[in-house]
Amino acid sequence: MLIRIKRDWDLPESAATDETFFRQRRQLAKALAAGPLLAAGVGLGGGLLGGGRAARAAGDPTADLYPVGRNEAFTVDRPLTDEGDAVSYNNFYEFGSQKTIAEKAQALEIRPWTVKIDGLVEEEMELDVDQLIRSMPLEERVYRFRCVEAWAMTVPWSGFPFAKLVEKARPLSGAKYIRMQTLADEETMPGLRAHWYPWPYTEGVTMGEATNELALLVTGLYGRPVPKQNGAPLRLILPWKYGFKSIKSIVRFTFTDERPVSFWEELQASEYGFWANVNPRVDHPRWSQAQERLLSTGEKVPTQLYNGYAEQVAHLYKGMEAEVGDRLFR
Repeated sequence: MLIRIKRDWDLPESAATDETFFRQRRQLAKALAAGPLLAAGVGLGGGLLGGGRAARAAGDPTADLYPVGRNEAFTVDRPLTDEGDAVSYNNFYEFGSQKTIAEKAQALEIRPWTVKIDGLVEEEMELDVDQLIRSMPLEERVYRFRCVEAWAMTVPWSGFPFAKLVEKARPLSGAKYIRMQTLADEETMPGLRAHWYPWPYTEGVTMGEATNELALLVTGLYGRPVPKQNGAPLRLILPWKYGFKSIKSIVRFTFTDERPVSFWEELQASEYGFWANVNPRVDHPRWSQAQERLLSTGEKVPTQLYNGYAEQVAHLYKGMEAEVGDRLFR
């Protein structure tokens, strides 16, 4: 007999808002107020704000792969964030410090694109991103996404388990961490002129975190290739951590026995630490983390420990509280 154990973040199909109705309602409301954008050719039907399939997929050799099948084991108890919001309200410091960088990010050259795997592995390699994507088992997962700035969204990511890349890399037994780097192209990324930042953008995770069932390497969003402003062509999603841990536009994975120092940790470790697990009980030094603002509606809701994924990830940190206390969640 097959017994399915209900996870605390599963949602019955009957309780979900119909996705088509939700998108149409939100997009109609936004279209009525989007006069200047529509006149400029940057409307909801265009590739920038995620509407047109052909426009979004232009120049992406993997566009034929989407949409991919949804894995119903990964869903949540909230309606999807409107696609227009999710692809127009973005952090991507390589293109500027404002949320409205979507247009600037279109300068990102996503082909050709290679991904380097090095460090403590059996054999270092450079992979063509299209070949990598086509070799992996793609699926769609709906995740909550929580920014350290206290806003949140719920979106359908497409991609493959991080564990599959680890398996392909064949790490040596001494590898304890994976350090990742974002592309740093001064010709297309004006934010790199801010020389006080420690470019390239760098993040790191433990091997246990990378191989956890929730860790997803993202290649798509809302049933199409992931937009440039959201981290094309390959980004990471760790839904139990604050969003800055989910590095965008990855070009390198380095397996190492030394804990990496991440981009924001190097800038201000007291505010943005290595672990960055979502925790409503540990405030950011400048604001509370007890609540979060839902991106499409503005509604404020209570923040959940590990962003609601404690059942899947709490075991990764068992016994560490006595060693580092609340800093575990920074």
